[in-house]
Amino acid sequence: MKKILITGANGLLGTNLAWHLYRLGYQVHLFVRPGADLRGLAGMPAQVIYGRIDHAEQVSAAVSGCQYVVHAASITDQWGIGFEDYERVNFKGTRHIVAACLEHQIEKLIHVSTANTIGPGTRHQPGTELNGFSLFQADSGYINSKYLAQQYVQEQVQARALPAIIINPTFIIGPRDYKPSSGKLLLHGLRKRLLLYPPGGKNFVYVDDVCQGIINAIHLGEPGNCYLLAGHNHTYKEFFQLLNRLAEQRPFMFRIPAWVLKTAGLMGSLKGILTGKPGKLTWSAAYLLCMGNYYSGEKAGIDLRVNYTPMEIALSKALNWFRANHYIY
Repeated sequence: MKKILITGANGLLGTNLAWHLYRLGYQVHLFVRPGADLRGLAGMPAQVIYGRIDHAEQVSAAVSGCQYVVHAASITDQWGIGFEDYERVNFKGTRHIVAACLEHQIEKLIHVSTANTIGPGTRHQPGTELNGFSLFQADSGYINSKYLAQQYVQEQVQARALPAIIINPTFIIGPRDYKPSSGKLLLHGLRKRLLLYPPGGKNFVYVDDVCQGIINAIHLGEPGNCYLLAGHNHTYKEFFQLLNRLAEQRPFMFRIPAWVLKTAGLMGSLKGILTGKPGKLTWSAAYLLCMGNYYSGEKAGIDLRVNYTPMEIALSKALNWFRANHYIY
């Protein structure tokens, strides 16, 4: 029974991954912040380790004795957060994980990055692992910090033979989203007479497919390689239409003009500069909502043997979970 550490274990991905690994017979160790909400992990006979990803000694102690590490801890919110926090958790936290993995000679590190460290494409020619980073102009603290962390991991693979594989999931949909995180988009689309939606689109992937890709990467992935876990490309209009059809709702839908969204985002960013408290909608978030974030998961489908779940099934399972847990009345 191999010991595996999951950082960020109480998030949407970490929680679902922990249950998959437990059922496969791994000894699961969960690294979470003090006071973290562990409802999604209730009943799992796993070792819970409380600590902070930006404290090197706590990270080292958590990694000690494990054969595998899945580094999923990250600040993922796209607005209302300063770059210092992104850098502290997403970049410096990754440096601590890398140092601990080298110190304790782990067998494999699965570094969970994001698809946005790879340039997106169009619906007809979606982005692949061969695309370079192209989103500096988005001025996103989240994306920039994740890109720097990913580059650092790849550097350490080359310089110090770090046995690390990089997973680049797109927008994850699924159950056990207690915070909620990506579920905020799903909840936004429900129980509205008038549903406002942005003009862009993105790739959506079911959480179980990401878990399968991570688990298979432990044995099938090549160190230093990136693997996009990308399910299905949809515009926001298509996403909300499918969601409301499954929920048996028929709101009036209105597309927000790009210039309106970007103007509101610019005002939110200016507010942050003047007051030190960024608005809920920033220029970066508005920019991303207006563009097409489309990707292909073909490489992971072949190399990591990932079969992507239809989005109708993924949304149905997420919707049923939110209903059962009283997020939707």
